[in-house]
Amino acid sequence: MRAVVLDAPGPPEALQLRHLPVPQPEPGWVLIDVRAFGLNRSELFTRLGHSPGVEFPRVLGIEAVGVVASAPGGEFREGQQVAAMMGGMGRAFDGGYAEYTCVPATQVIPFESGLDWATIGAVPEMLQTAYGSLTVALDAQPGQTLLIRGGTSSVGQAAALLAKDRGLTVLATTRREERFDVLRRAGVDHPLVDGGEVAEAVWRLVPGGVDLALELVGTDAMRDTLLATRVGGTVCFTGMLSAVWTVPDWYPMDYIPTGVRLTVYSGDAADLPPAVLQSFLDDLERGRLTLPGVRAYPLDEIVEAHRAMEADEAAGKLVVVT
Repeated sequence: MRAVVLDAPGPPEALQLRHLPVPQPEPGWVLIDVRAFGLNRSELFTRLGHSPGVEFPRVLGIEAVGVVASAPGGEFREGQQVAAMMGGMGRAFDGGYAEYTCVPATQVIPFESGLDWATIGAVPEMLQTAYGSLTVALDAQPGQTLLIRGGTSSVGQAAALLAKDRGLTVLATTRREERFDVLRRAGVDHPLVDGGEVAEAVWRLVPGGVDLALELVGTDAMRDTLLATRVGGTVCFTGMLSAVWTVPDWYPMDYIPTGVRLTVYSGDAADLPPAVLQSFLDDLERGRLTLPGVRAYPLDEIVEAHRAMEADEAAGKLVVVT
């Protein structure tokens, strides 16, 4: 099989397309004939050497979609459409950047869809992160207001789609005003330009601050996001688009406004019920929902795809089709 191998941290060119043996699954594991996989900033961080504990060489990729080639434990039938994500993919063991990947059965979610593989490949990790953030972490309810910091990211757009479908009023940020249309297509009610501080603009739109906030930019934006949230409201730290991971000289009494709750979301495949994935794919197929922009690459253009991700060229999801 063809697979993308990273021998050591480095630039996009460090990703090498090679021929490797097809993995052989043991009971409890599933061999997937990969048809597409989404690119995630998690893999960018691993490529740059920022993921502790990863041993090289490694096939990256924390998600993949395709069909079951073999499931010796009988958990899935051969030919069944499935998605796989997280659980150590691309870090503890080889992941989805390949024509075949072998993963624990617990990380596999079945579905049925007539959508093209590039579209399907954009969904799993994006949906899992957005859905888990809104449900597990924020407990979003109809009628509430939600601020999405980093709204043009694929997770940001998916969160906006889900939030609007749940009856929330959505505010979302972008660094570029020309991307307001991207946010509006995702259902955002109030697009905002993010120049580093948006709390004042949020308060003008929602006096007292929003009920909920989803932080996808990083810790360099989180303080301002907390200030944009009302007393009794909740901020969920989910993403690090800026690659700023920590808060220098952390002093909680000064950093977190009185009465504002701060939580995090870092979930797993178990947080995405099969029925939720199936419903989302069905809604896309019927045209009830529109997926954030998808840019697809062939496997032999993985270097170009990583360059685009690192340069933040795309407002949406980058996908590789095998």
